[in-house]
Amino acid sequence: MKKLALALAFLSTPLAAQTAPEANVSQARLKADVERLVAFGTRHTLSSQTDPKRGIGAAVDWGADAFRAIGQQCGGCLTVVLPEKMVSGDRIPTPVRLRNAVAIQRGTERPNEVVIVQGHIDSRVSDPLDFTKDAPGANDDGSGSALVLEAARALSQRKYPVTIVYALLSGEEQGLFGGRLLADYAAAQGWKVKAVLNNDIVGNSCGSDGKCESDVVRVFSEGPRFDLTDELRAAQRRNGGENDSPSRNLSRYVAGLDDPAFRVRPIWRADRMGRGGDHLPFLEKGYPAIRFSVGIENYNNQHQDLRTEGGVEYGDTVDKMDFTYLARVTALNIRVADRLARAPMPPAPTLKGAVSTDTVLEWATVPGATGYSIWQRRTDEAAWPATPVIANVVATSARLEGVRGDDWIFGVSATGADGTMSPVASAVPAGEFAPVSPPKP
Repeated sequence: MKKLALALAFLSTPLAAQTAPEANVSQARLKADVERLVAFGTRHTLSSQTDPKRGIGAAVDWGADAFRAIGQQCGGCLTVVLPEKMVSGDRIPTPVRLRNAVAIQRGTERPNEVVIVQGHIDSRVSDPLDFTKDAPGANDDGSGSALVLEAARALSQRKYPVTIVYALLSGEEQGLFGGRLLADYAAAQGWKVKAVLNNDIVGNSCGSDGKCESDVVRVFSEGPRFDLTDELRAAQRRNGGENDSPSRNLSRYVAGLDDPAFRVRPIWRADRMGRGGDHLPFLEKGYPAIRFSVGIENYNNQHQDLRTEGGVEYGDTVDKMDFTYLARVTALNIRVADRLARAPMPPAPTLKGAVSTDTVLEWATVPGATGYSIWQRRTDEAAWPATPVIANVVATSARLEGVRGDDWIFGVSATGADGTMSPVASAVPAGEFAPVSPPKP
C-alpha cells in the first residue's frame, strides 16, 4: 500500500517538476534483458512457437510477460496485446504464425495521438532460412528490444496526454513482417501516429575495421515521402520540399535534443544502403518514422554463424556489445519520446508567397496547443535555426513582410501547456505530419 501511495504521488506531480525520465536508465537491466534474449538460443521467425525455453514463441511470450510486469509497477497503466497473423514470403517458404508483443500506455487527453518506440525481437544466422543453429542476436536486435523495455520502465512511471506504444516485433529478418503487422494494426485502430522511433543495432561502439565511435548515434530519415501521389510529387519538384518530409523534420527534432557528449549524426536516407528496417512499413503508410543505429557497425557480428575463421570471431554475442553506449542511446530515445508525448501534433501549414514581396503562412488549430512558432531557413541549410522568427503566438496565420518566399523554407511548430514544442512541420508540398492518403489496414 505504501508503494502504491508513493507511485500515485509521483504520477500526480507536474511533469516539468519531475526528474527527467531518462535519468534512471540501468546498464545492468539492459544487459540482463539482452542476456535473457540470447538464452532462448535462437529467435528465428521459423523456430519453435511452442518450446517453452527455445525459439521465437518463448521469446515473444517472455517479452509480453516483461511488459505485464512493468505494467504492474505503474498500477496497470499498460495494456498488453499480441497482434498476429499468418505470413509467408521469399524467406518464409511455408506460412508461419507471426506475433508481436505490444504494450500500450494510453494517453490521458488525446489518446488517439501515438508515439511508438520499437525494436525487433527475432534473430538469424548467415543463412536466413536456417532456424536450427544458435542465433544469439545480442546486438541485432537484442539491443533494441532491451531499449524498448527500459523505455517502458522509465516512461510508464508518469502520465502523458498522448499514447505511447512499446513494441517488440517479429519477422524483421525475414522481410519486415513485424513492422508491417504493427503498421497495419495502427491503421486499423485509427491511430494518429506522431512518430515511430525504430531501434535496430544500437549496442556496439566499434566496427569490424577496429574503428570506434562511442559518442555518436546515427538517425536515418527519408527525404521525399514514400507515399507521395503523382500530383504531390510534381508539386514538390516545382516548389521544393524534397528535404522536408515529416520524418526528416523528426530527425532534426531528435538532433536538437542530443548533447555535446553524445551526438546525433543525421543520415539523409531511409536506411543503410541495400538494407532495411521495421520503420519502412510505417513510411509506406505515410507515418513519420526514423531509425536509430550505431555510429559504426561491426559486420562480423551481424547475420553470422558462430565461428572463428582466420583468427576472426564471428557471431552476434553479448561480449561484443558496449552497454554504456546502449544506455546512452536508450536515454536519448526516452528523452525524445517524453517530449513528443507531451507536445501537441505539429501543425499542417500552407504557404502563399508566389510573385509577392511578402510571405503568408496559415494553419489550423492543433488540439492541445497553446501557441505556435514560425521558422525560416535558407533552402540550402540543413537544420532549422536555434530560434524561430516569430515565437509562440496564438494566431493561426502569420505574414512575413518583405520576405520573398522563393529563397526560404518555412515551417510552424506547436507548443503545449507545459512549454514542450512539437517538431517543425514544413510548409511545402506533403510536409505536414499526416498521411498523404488515408492509411489502409
